[in-house]
Amino acid sequence: MWRPAVLAVVLAGVIGCGPAAADPQSCTDFGGTVDADQICHSHTTTASYAITLSFPVDYPDGQALMAYLTQRRDQLVDYADKFPLGDRPVPYQLAVSAKEYRSTGTQSVVLRVGEDVGVHPVSSMKAFNYDVRRQAPITFDTFFKPGAFDVIAAAVRRDLASSTQMLPPRGGLDPAAYRNFAITDDAVIFFFDQDQLFGQNEGPLEAAVTRTELAPFLN
Repeated sequence: MWRPAVLAVVLAGVIGCGPAAADPQSCTDFGGTVDADQICHSHTTTASYAITLSFPVDYPDGQALMAYLTQRRDQLVDYADKFPLGDRPVPYQLAVSAKEYRSTGTQSVVLRVGEDVGVHPVSSMKAFNYDVRRQAPITFDTFFKPGAFDVIAAAVRRDLASSTQMLPPRGGLDPAAYRNFAITDDAVIFFFDQDQLFGQNEGPLEAAVTRTELAPFLN
């Protein structure tokens, strides 16, 4: 279950050379509160926009997480400044919720971003993965060996076909669409923005590929 989203403001400092986790003080500095599950919640509204965000304060690479959230917040604020509401009856909206995943040696955070600045709301996904043992971020290219994409795309297609029953005969062949994923001990879960894969008004979507199937292609 996705945690309820709440607003956002974020900046993280770095002490030393390694990535810095988001800490509870950074949440307090920006008007948020940290709950018992170590999730920061904050909320900001103006006459032009409403921004809500929740994010974990224990993710190891908090600097990267907060930089992304700050960028999304600033983009919405800039948009609201450039394009006044006019006849729009409600403020522009940005809402972000977070879901965490863990495996032996890794930690993942997946953000679901909902934005409404036009005709209809749009949802997108953003994933962060971290190798706790190596103390380094994980990307598609560092986690998977060359040649993995064809296996992943076929497995994702199979999983989506069984769950949505609406998969078109072709689509989902852009490797860039597979960059958002989370790691568990049993599977790698891939997340896709609304309309990202097949040019339909579907999504966001997610599909799981078992670690057993991916084993020959994992670094």
